[in-house]
Amino acid sequence: MKDIDLNADLLQTLRGLIANWENEVVEFKQASNNYKQDEIGQYFSAISNEANLKGLQYGWLVFGVHNKTRWIEGSDYRNTQGLENLKHEIADNTTDRITFIDIFEVYDEDNRRIVMFKIPAAVPNVPTAWKGHWYGREGESLGALSPEEFGRLRGQARRDWSKQLIDGSGIQHLDAEAIRVARAQFKEKNEHTGSEIDNLTDEQFLTKLKLIIGGKLTNAAMVLLGNPYYDYLLDWSPRVMWRLYNLNRADKDYEEFRVPFITVVDKVYEKIRNLTYRYMPNQMTLFPKETKQYDASLLRELLNNCVAHQDYTAGRRIYLDEFEDTIVISNAGTFLPGDICEVLKPGYTAPYYLNQLLADAMMNFNMIDTKQMGIRMVFNIQRQRYFPMPDYDLTKPGEVAVRVYGKVIDENYTRLLFGRNDLDMETVFLLDRVQKRVPLENEQYKQLQKLGVIEGRRPNVFVSAWIADIVDKREQYIKNRAMDDEYYTRLIISYLRQYQRGRKSDFVKLLSSKLSDILGAGQKANKVRNILTSMRQDGIIERADGNKRTGFWVLTIDYRNPAD
Repeated sequence: MKDIDLNADLLQTLRGLIANWENEVVEFKQASNNYKQDEIGQYFSAISNEANLKGLQYGWLVFGVHNKTRWIEGSDYRNTQGLENLKHEIADNTTDRITFIDIFEVYDEDNRRIVMFKIPAAVPNVPTAWKGHWYGREGESLGALSPEEFGRLRGQARRDWSKQLIDGSGIQHLDAEAIRVARAQFKEKNEHTGSEIDNLTDEQFLTKLKLIIGGKLTNAAMVLLGNPYYDYLLDWSPRVMWRLYNLNRADKDYEEFRVPFITVVDKVYEKIRNLTYRYMPNQMTLFPKETKQYDASLLRELLNNCVAHQDYTAGRRIYLDEFEDTIVISNAGTFLPGDICEVLKPGYTAPYYLNQLLADAMMNFNMIDTKQMGIRMVFNIQRQRYFPMPDYDLTKPGEVAVRVYGKVIDENYTRLLFGRNDLDMETVFLLDRVQKRVPLENEQYKQLQKLGVIEGRRPNVFVSAWIADIVDKREQYIKNRAMDDEYYTRLIISYLRQYQRGRKSDFVKLLSSKLSDILGAGQKANKVRNILTSMRQDGIIERADGNKRTGFWVLTIDYRNPAD
């Protein structure tokens, strides 16, 4: 179903492009039913580079409009899924896998379909190439990027979007409550400046933090403290969306949040169900551990990192998608380290922040700590809870997504972390890959094998189940296992005192949820059979009427009295 409002806005944009857009950053093509991918890639490179040189955030390639007359003729180029595939196909051959900000299917009053490709400007100091060649434009002509333009692109300093000023803006466009929160957070973070801050007006305070420059708001000020009624001052209104999915992964509920972002994380967190979760971190206790599915500081760190690293020029939301036992948080942008393994190495520091002023302000407001790596903190939180590690998905061009787990996957992994607090993060990360059935490289396999924490051979590798050996407390383990059997025996005695008799199948149902999840259905049945055999040998139970064929068990006369 078409989004009527979005279609109308895009149609208005199209009319504007046809009327007066600069030739170098827009290209019209009839493309009635097909167009060569290689030529699309060349135009992508050229328009991206020209948009950067003209100080624009993006340019356009439009299918369905005659390139000479500018008449709308309509295009059947690919379907919706085909357009999504094109994003990946273009990314495979461009610099740093840069691809379209978005691809829109627009319909005019006569229901003619126009395809609008929104192309991002080249990253400062990094000209956009297609298959290793840089393209540019002179008027409407497509060709190699000129040496002069290439030099200008390569000589650029990285621009901080968050530091750019908003024309026609002032402190009156900020939210008063958000400023109050910012002042309180700043004083908490910088205790020695309390009295000084109290003597400053709001405008003086924000000027001191460079969020206001010459009376004008920076983009960072609007993102963190903006009044939502004035978010139109930005090219694209920043949004965070929470979405809830049911067991079948169908939409169940959603809510969208606008600026100010200084309080948005708390609002989003309030929407998350975050149920109490019970699990057994080890086999030496009869009592499960209770915890919330998700750690509050972990989710706040990840969401605030999305706010700090979001590519606000991409015109996309930050999403928090809540599933039955996982949460996926995603934002527009690139993962600056390139590989999650790099981040987990000791001593790693981030090369820079995409929005440096915004990140500095968030640090001053106690939202993030730029002196430490938040990602390592997130991994450590999950490790301390004995939970699976987060999964970073960097496969979609222009997007970073992270999945957080709210339950145990493999109890062997959980019990191993409980018993081995000496394992470094790299080893824990590899063990997490094992429990998720992600193939190991040969060196990684040898590393874990040497530590004795895995079983099997590649590719069928499993986290070791020899928990008693791992924790090096064999006697305590055996003692507690005996306590477990005594506990199960008491449950069966209580059942027989209440119902007088019962079959083995009744006792399997009684004990199934209390036996270790490591045991399969057959193993649990065998466990119950062994317990019944021990109880018979100890004179606690006997066959009903001495008849083995009935399958019923009853308490012996010595155990029928509840006082025993």
